[in-house]
Amino acid sequence: MAEKKDFSSFLEDKKLPICVLDQKWHRLFAVQGKPEHIAKCEQELDEYLQKQGKLQNELKELKKMKAKLMSSIVANMEGTYIENEGRSSSKKLDANKQMLDEINEKMEQHEDLLIDLPREIDRVNKELMLYTIEYCYEKFRINISEVREIADWITQVRIELKKNIIKKQNREVNSRQIYAYMHDIFGAEMMDVFDLDNGDVDLRVLEPPKKKEQTVSNEKKASDGSVSVRGEAEHAQAQKENFDTDEQG
Repeated sequence: MAEKKDFSSFLEDKKLPICVLDQKWHRLFAVQGKPEHIAKCEQELDEYLQKQGKLQNELKELKKMKAKLMSSIVANMEGTYIENEGRSSSKKLDANKQMLDEINEKMEQHEDLLIDLPREIDRVNKELMLYTIEYCYEKFRINISEVREIADWITQVRIELKKNIIKKQNREVNSRQIYAYMHDIFGAEMMDVFDLDNGDVDLRVLEPPKKKEQTVSNEKKASDGSVSVRGEAEHAQAQKENFDTDEQG
């Protein structure tokens, strides 16, 4: 097996689409399912994406809370200043400021995490991409090997089919000529008796394919009591000079 190459430097500055967000990526594994290492990597990436989405939503809410709190603080500062004759302090104002500090601290934590998460998401996504490519190329190797085996089998079957078609035609011509000779030697009346006595021999197999008009004509003759095989015997008689009883392949 060829030594595995390290593509980390090649992928370092590449921006890749998130694999798990593309339905076509999931369809790559629709037949046999995802191997364990790919499923594990997918789960890790999903967890990072969910965490990122949750932090982003929470950060939006914190920003809304901060905006409302700032408005409240400004309003309280103005009212407190008048009520306290110039002193800008009150319990409510102090509580709002404390809450603002807590919100700022949480926002800072969320922003720090949101800076680190994209790097982790990118790292795991690239790892998942490499696993996926490795899996797909292995499938190519297996599929192409099977395609070649099947192609070889089809070629062999075609050869055998041609041989058997020729063999079938030889047997049909040989049997028709034999039947024509028997009619000439023993006569139609005698052959009728032996045809009936050997009813297990389906002489219809020896009849060549007929055009539609010929089929209608033969059906009319059959309704008049004639035997279609016997008519075929007359046709085969014209080929007596080519008579060949050799059981060739």
